[in-house]
Amino acid sequence: MKDLKHLYYFEKLLQDSYNDLCRKGQEDGNIAIGHVCFQIPEPLLNLPGCFSTRLRAPRTGSIEMGTYYMSSTLCEACRAYLERAIEGGYNFLDCILAPDACAQMNRCVENIEHQHLINKDTFFVTYADVPMKSDETALKHYVKQMRIRVLEPLQQHFGIDISDTALRKAVEEQNEISRLISAIGDYRKEASPRITGYEFAVFCLASYVCPKYLIKEKLEETLEELKTREPDPADKYRIRAVMVGSEIDDPEFIQLAEECGALIVADRFCFGSLPGRQEINLRDDEDALTTICRTYLEWGKCPRFFNQDKVIERREYVDQLAKEYKADGLIYEQIKFCDYWGYERAAAFHIMDEEYGYPVLSVDRPYAVRSSGQLRTRIQAFVERVEIKKINDKNKEGRIS
Repeated sequence: MKDLKHLYYFEKLLQDSYNDLCRKGQEDGNIAIGHVCFQIPEPLLNLPGCFSTRLRAPRTGSIEMGTYYMSSTLCEACRAYLERAIEGGYNFLDCILAPDACAQMNRCVENIEHQHLINKDTFFVTYADVPMKSDETALKHYVKQMRIRVLEPLQQHFGIDISDTALRKAVEEQNEISRLISAIGDYRKEASPRITGYEFAVFCLASYVCPKYLIKEKLEETLEELKTREPDPADKYRIRAVMVGSEIDDPEFIQLAEECGALIVADRFCFGSLPGRQEINLRDDEDALTTICRTYLEWGKCPRFFNQDKVIERREYVDQLAKEYKADGLIYEQIKFCDYWGYERAAAFHIMDEEYGYPVLSVDRPYAVRSSGQLRTRIQAFVERVEIKKINDKNKEGRIS
């Protein structure tokens, strides 16, 4: 396929935590808010006068200092983020608003806070207690926490408007970006997709780490460009797969899978679009904050939700995506030592195969994957296994008919 006009521009943005658009956002007078998890709804971090950027550590090398402070048995992403903070990579942030969702990520943020790794006088950190269920009681608690741990601190420290009107404006800005990202991602459903999983991951990731108003125009141009883009032949990729799991904040892992012949057609992982880049439908009979929190509880597919309804919901959601995007198999991945996805991945490896009938690849991967020959070998073997299954299924159908 012909290269997309803005792909290199977005790839370059993703090479640094403090990218050019974050610089431009601050030059425009906006507060830079660091966040680490889906559990803090993005519209609350993108009120007028603010923009959010998700913590990540592109081009990570050694994580020795992060390991020194956090130990070698904790999540590599958390250690990489701490390493980047020690290097000064987050000094541009005005605050970090974190949920009490993952103990390992909390330890990372606590190190940033207590070691005073961000040297702005006005810098502060808050931690919000977020629910592990999605019922009405949990919703009330969620709303209260978002008000006292996110909105009120922003108002007190920076004078940010946290009114219902301001929240609705932030939701509309996010909805505009979500409509564009979703429309771009829909082309992955085609028999010969006009966009690869890697390309889509680049555009989607940019929407998490850049001020949204600064990427809107280029996303609109990309969507228009895709309408007439000639796709590659249907047989360029050997199988279609759904990627499921923990943080993928570097599209390089998606690129690795596609180099091995597995076209990634759906992204059910942290930093992905499914869910997270759907529209938030505000109601006239309910305040915006409650609707936002309700929506994020309904969207929530993180394995930290332990209640049985959510456990089943996560499996059925992956099954739904696989059918909708016509996937041949599933790739479940987790960053090394991620507790929540470790349990989820181990269970899904058997359940999604035995009960739902999908070939499943289960990988425990390092945070930086650029030189992992082992991962490449495992993905190649998985692609061959799925191809053999497709041949056997086709032969079986022929014998039956």
